[in-house]
Amino acid sequence: MTDVLLLAFLFLIAGVVSVPIASRLGLGSVLGYLIAGIILSPVLAVLHVDVLSIQHFAEFGVVMMLFLVGLELEPRLLWDMRMRLLGLGGLQVTLSAGLIAGAGILLGLAWPTALAVGLIFALSSTAIVLQTLTEKGLMKSDGGQAGFSVLLFQDIAVIPMLALLPLLAVPGGGDHAPDAGHGGGISLVEGLEGWQTGIVTLLAIGLVIAGGTYLTRPAFRFIAQANLREIFIAAALTFVIGTALLMSLVGLSPALGTFLAGVVLANSEYRHELESDIDPFRGLLLGLFFMTVGAAIDFGLLAREPLVIIGLALGVMALKAGVLLALARVFGVRDEQGWLFGIGLAQAGEFGFVLISFATTNAVLPDTIAPRLTLIVTLSMMLTPLMFILYDRVILPRYRFAEPTEADQITAPSHIIIAGHGRFGGIINRMLLSAGHETTVLDHSSAQLEMLRAFGVRAFYGDATRPDLLRAAGLETATVLVIAIDNRDQVTEMVRYVRQTYPHVHITARARDQSHVYELWAAGCRDVIRETFDSAVRAGRSVYEALGVPKDQAEQTARSFVAHNQRTIRELADLHDPDTPPQHNAAYLKRARELMEEQTAQLRARGASQVDGDF
Repeated sequence: MTDVLLLAFLFLIAGVVSVPIASRLGLGSVLGYLIAGIILSPVLAVLHVDVLSIQHFAEFGVVMMLFLVGLELEPRLLWDMRMRLLGLGGLQVTLSAGLIAGAGILLGLAWPTALAVGLIFALSSTAIVLQTLTEKGLMKSDGGQAGFSVLLFQDIAVIPMLALLPLLAVPGGGDHAPDAGHGGGISLVEGLEGWQTGIVTLLAIGLVIAGGTYLTRPAFRFIAQANLREIFIAAALTFVIGTALLMSLVGLSPALGTFLAGVVLANSEYRHELESDIDPFRGLLLGLFFMTVGAAIDFGLLAREPLVIIGLALGVMALKAGVLLALARVFGVRDEQGWLFGIGLAQAGEFGFVLISFATTNAVLPDTIAPRLTLIVTLSMMLTPLMFILYDRVILPRYRFAEPTEADQITAPSHIIIAGHGRFGGIINRMLLSAGHETTVLDHSSAQLEMLRAFGVRAFYGDATRPDLLRAAGLETATVLVIAIDNRDQVTEMVRYVRQTYPHVHITARARDQSHVYELWAAGCRDVIRETFDSAVRAGRSVYEALGVPKDQAEQTARSFVAHNQRTIRELADLHDPDTPPQHNAAYLKRARELMEEQTAQLRARGASQVDGDF
């Protein structure tokens, strides 16, 4: 018991200290966990701790992560992703594995061994990439979506890889002990014929789909009636662990099984509850996994063969990055998004550890090669956070401020320009088109633009914050510019540039919140739309009606609230100081309280007068 508590304390204190420091330095949480593992490595060696056993347990964090990813998807979205999922993902795995296997043959490996090495290195780190993309808010970007498609295909491809590797066994490959982490144990398909294994596998997948579709709702509804959060959490963990166990028993990837279960539950009313209950366990286990990766680095082997190991790790990353960048151009993932996709997935992945162990057990890899491959995978994962830092600090600024190289040629400018066609800009565009107006849409998501062009919308690829692209879109003669992009700072800078350069253009800008309204007001925009304000007012009006207020009275009260709020914003904008928090700005705070009291008195007086008029 003491040993378990000591290990728990060591891992927790290492993570608690290292991750905040790494995040403060701009290195990201993943690199912080890896550094914590490296620091712990000598302590664990002194305590004779089996790091690989802990790593096998911590890999369940990857399983939970893919379950949560599945919860965010719907089967329809997967169908929409089919071209990138199969085309981009399939080509990446095939080309990367083939080129790495070819390089292995040139280095003297037998072709079965070289092919196994190619398959191992073709996979990327789902855990590191998705965690980093989520932290940086890049999951919805074109490069992030392309990367997610490839990672998803790779996770699926692990299944046929596990089936193929035993066929590559080298005769007399040496003595191989059973794998303590991933092999052995109970199996439902051991000793079965191929067709029987296929039937059992399909039945297991069908059970996951049917159970997620028909059984989970009544089960979770029954459990929720107990009103005990800990029981619901236990039920959520039971479902995830049970799904992973079933997949393991039939020889499939537990991560793939839980991903499938998540997709099945994507439309469930319990989706958000499941997500909030499982996410803390996912975060802790992923952190533990990254620390075990750092702790498992064989510094002795690295010290004996530094040039070989580091050179091979960099070579694998360079080769994979080359394949990914070439595919990015073919599939229309351009400019900085292509670089995000290319260097973000250039590393080897955590499933590589599984395949190395499995291949060694099945006499595919000699015992002398496996430790070197493990070290190469680990080093490439260690270098990945640095690659994202390179993207943020070197590549992204060059594309943000440089002349565009591959933006679409805009041949028919419009007097209405819409910058950004997401959930906000898309509604504005549809309203204008339905009223007979012509618009010019600028967006940096090639997938989004392909969809728009299929519906006949004039949409062009490019970064709308670039002055030359705005000029090409006809800003000099435009009447209205709608700024509907997501990045808050870019919206403010864009407003400031257009107001100074093209003062005749009417700017309608999207604001994230009230403080952003003040920033845009100071930049010169007088038509600022808070992205959630109108929908919140409509919801408030519906609540009025639900409380028994007549519909016309609820409408008038809502309009009065909006009018007073707009006047309040205009007054407070002049008192707002961006360098001083509102609660510490005495003049702002005093006037805000006065206006709030004035609004409350007006609305109550209006409600009282309308009630008196009803009698």
